[in-house]
Amino acid sequence: MLLTRKQFIFLLITLVVAIFLSYYKIDYYIYQPGDTRALNDVVQIDEGFDSEGDMHLVTVRGGQATPLYYLWAQLRTHYDIYDLEDIRPEGISQDEYMETQLHFMESSQEAATVVAYEAAEKDITIEYKGVYVVAVIEDMPAKGHLEPGDRIIEVEGKEIDSDRSLTDQLNEMSPGDEVELKVLRDEMERSISFELGSFPDEPERAGMGVSLVTDRDVTVNPEVNFDSGTIGGPSAGMMFSLEIYDQLTEEDITKGRYIAGTGEVDYEGNVYRIGGIDKKVVAADKDGADIFFAPNENGKSESNYEVAKATAEEIETSMEIVPVDTFSDALEYLEGLE
Repeated sequence: MLLTRKQFIFLLITLVVAIFLSYYKIDYYIYQPGDTRALNDVVQIDEGFDSEGDMHLVTVRGGQATPLYYLWAQLRTHYDIYDLEDIRPEGISQDEYMETQLHFMESSQEAATVVAYEAAEKDITIEYKGVYVVAVIEDMPAKGHLEPGDRIIEVEGKEIDSDRSLTDQLNEMSPGDEVELKVLRDEMERSISFELGSFPDEPERAGMGVSLVTDRDVTVNPEVNFDSGTIGGPSAGMMFSLEIYDQLTEEDITKGRYIAGTGEVDYEGNVYRIGGIDKKVVAADKDGADIFFAPNENGKSESNYEVAKATAEEIETSMEIVPVDTFSDALEYLEGLE
């Protein structure tokens, strides 16, 4: 049957509106529960040991909102809506943002490798090569002073060998303090100074407004390989360290369980807070996890662990929520299982 002119115009308008609502990007970013991924598919160690159970990383799914996605997120629990500039600051492209997140993932894998190999008393050698600026955030103090590719050698006269040592140095300072840096740029050493700023969500914490990566050469035996694809960010670090340790040692620390968890890990095995813990609990429960490790933040109020436990009670899961401050905490818990 042929459409009348009115019907055709109505159909065309409906189609245009549907396309607009579904595909037009607006200045909001939405985070929602993701899924879990078995780490024995991601981590491969030469002649590593197998286990009956599985370690899993947990993801949070995120994306720029469309009008329809925005409305849907308003109706859903554990969907969070943010202004786009709070997630991806002005001047940082989507490609630059993703590249930074992949750098964070690589750094977390390296830290996990160091922690696990040292705990398993396996052969490991570390050579430090410097801390580099990956990106500079608009409207933050470092803009106009630091550039991507700069190697930061010293902060306040103290030698810097990792991004963590730089962060520790800045944590001793306050917003408004002047920071003195020694930087290597184009093979020339430069002295740079500027006032520190603060972060919108942490006004008392001093910051420069840069993304950093530590360049290290880590050599291990037996060799370890990672295949994490496009998953970014540092939050799978602790679970990587447990998976690597499990493959390196003959004892099966999974005891046949489906184990999930989250938390950034540093080279000393300390576990740090991550974002979206409630969404990760929802995702792990949906996929059938038995155990979920959550950063305890040394018992701090509203810690990742407290939020994870409250979320578990809300969704009435039987999954065990376990607080951890270090890699050793998680390992001791698993070794104590029946």
